[in-house]
Amino acid sequence: MVPQSSSTGERERTDSSPDTTSATAGRWRRFAAHRLSVLPIFGGTLLLVFTFTRVLLLMQARSQIDWNPGALLLTFLLGLLYDLITITFLCVPPALYLALVPERLFHRRWHQWFLAGVGFLLLWAAFFNGAAEWFFWEEFSSRFNFIAVDYLVYTNEVVGNVVESYPLVVILPGITLAGVLLAWSLVRIGWYGSWKSGSTPATSRWRWAAIPLVLSAITFAVPCGYRDTVSVLHNRYNRELAGNGPYCFVVAFQANSLDYNHFYPTMPKKEAFARLRTKLEGPNATFVSNDVLDITRHVHHDAEEHHWNVIEITVESLSARYLGVFGNRRNITPNLDKLAEKSIFFTHHMASGTRTVRGMEALTLSLPPTPGRSIVKRPGNANMFSTGRLFRQRGYDVRFLYGGYGYFDNMNAFFSSNGFEITDLASSHKQPVRFANIWGACDQDLFSWVIDAADEAWEEGKPFYHFVMTTSNHRPYTFPEGVIDAPQKHRASAVQYTDFAIAELLENASRKPWFPHTVFVIVADHCASSAGRNELNVGKYHIPLFIYAPALLPPRRVDALCGQIDVAPTLLGLLNWTYDSRFYGHDVLANIDRPGRAFISNYHDLGYLTANTLTILEPNRGVAAFSYDSRTYAMTETEESESLLQDAIAYYQTAYDLFQRHLNNGRTTPPAGNSPNEASPTCSRFPAGSGGYAGRVRAKLP
Repeated sequence: MVPQSSSTGERERTDSSPDTTSATAGRWRRFAAHRLSVLPIFGGTLLLVFTFTRVLLLMQARSQIDWNPGALLLTFLLGLLYDLITITFLCVPPALYLALVPERLFHRRWHQWFLAGVGFLLLWAAFFNGAAEWFFWEEFSSRFNFIAVDYLVYTNEVVGNVVESYPLVVILPGITLAGVLLAWSLVRIGWYGSWKSGSTPATSRWRWAAIPLVLSAITFAVPCGYRDTVSVLHNRYNRELAGNGPYCFVVAFQANSLDYNHFYPTMPKKEAFARLRTKLEGPNATFVSNDVLDITRHVHHDAEEHHWNVIEITVESLSARYLGVFGNRRNITPNLDKLAEKSIFFTHHMASGTRTVRGMEALTLSLPPTPGRSIVKRPGNANMFSTGRLFRQRGYDVRFLYGGYGYFDNMNAFFSSNGFEITDLASSHKQPVRFANIWGACDQDLFSWVIDAADEAWEEGKPFYHFVMTTSNHRPYTFPEGVIDAPQKHRASAVQYTDFAIAELLENASRKPWFPHTVFVIVADHCASSAGRNELNVGKYHIPLFIYAPALLPPRRVDALCGQIDVAPTLLGLLNWTYDSRFYGHDVLANIDRPGRAFISNYHDLGYLTANTLTILEPNRGVAAFSYDSRTYAMTETEESESLLQDAIAYYQTAYDLFQRHLNNGRTTPPAGNSPNEASPTCSRFPAGSGGYAGRVRAKLP
């Protein structure tokens, strides 16, 4: 009896196992046969790719990450939130299509091949996005931002840069193989066969499609500002990790221009202009009008004006940290280090932003950076009050020389509409280009054009002002072989090559008859890799500035804090020019006893830098403050100074107002009156917690 009972029990257990397996297989087949079962498979794949990418980026930035368990957990929870939001939106188009397409069309052979092709492309795109985020982070220590948006516009340069910089022969086949393996696994487990032969009623299709539709509608309707949400993380790298690449790309695309009056702290407009006027007046600069809204000053010099030639060389990504004179021991800038001893050398000079066009804006317009993209790339940037305009008024040959194609970043349009003739790679040249990569001719070729342009102006009896933009110190960091003893495709090598090319330019120029009458201004456009633990890392805006004219100007070292917007008025001061100015910068040498200040920014945060304090204005009217060591640039959170905050607001608010009302153009006296967007009568700020530096010491936010 007992053995028989035992045998019966074993048979019952054995018989139940196929039933359980059969039930599970049946549920799987029913799921796989549903037309919209592709959505959880697609969404799950995206979630795996996004999570794996975040882990890889975490490892890449491991030395900069806040490894506190609470901060790390919050980073990944916020990351999951934005991954799911992104997946929800990406699932809407396929959900709508699959819910709408009729059964007859769905089962057509050509249509199923079409769907299979689209599905594979989507899988491939998911893997490609992960690879793209890795390399973008490697270059910019950031998720996709405005730079990624801008680069889509200039496909040729960017694709060429990628081809020359990265091992695509490994990356693209690897991505394709990953897509093939995933597609093969879906076929192997039987999902694809069930899916393409299944039949799904319209009511069931719409019930499934309603899930991403409703969730995306809720996400769209509920205010959940990305920057506000991730600002609970104090470390910049953790905030970037919490983002999602495609989501951040869309945020950047929407925010490439920000209304200062809507997003940033403000004060009554007349109060802002009155405060600004106290900052702009100087020993030789008097206002031409009592109108508080007019910043035009008459800059006067008693000495005779000099009509010296000027060659202003803006060097791509030349961080101060590369120079031996600032402590670098790799000896990659021996010529610039020697030049520092022969020039008026500015040791505490700061870039306005993190892109080339920001540097151009500051150097030619002498304006603080306005939020969003540079004025160089905005509508309404023609006929502005600029260096080109001033030099052209005095009969100079005014020219912009660029090694690449100047349509990139709207440079040709900006310079040509502000008094400059254009010389770029598309122009005709006396000598053939000896070496070029995707960004354009190498620095030596560019500098040969500079020599030729100066010769032509000299032969015509005209003084010249030539604004030069280099490209060699840019990824892929390639240059002519055999010129320097350094390997290709390394940034340090590109810096060394640029140093060599500048020395060669000065040597060649020294043999020209115009050299004794020429001032060379050598400055960087911005720093290399300007990201840091904080959104605005002071040390990553430090750039060199040389003013070199051995026959005209005695060398000296200037330690005053200054910025790119001060270059133009300082240069004009050395020329002893008397002119009406609408520049925001000041002549550093004429105001050497005044406290220095500089303006630094990224696309959304606006920094006002003084001797030992950085005050930051953020979107959503947030404010943050840091003290910093002027030698090491180490930063510490601190209480903000109300006086410095008011100064920062006055500078940035008025600069935005003048550009919006087109009053920083050629007119010397603007009409009085308020802008259409008059600021509120009190300083408008949200209380603590709403801006991008939540949890830090700031203005008192709700």
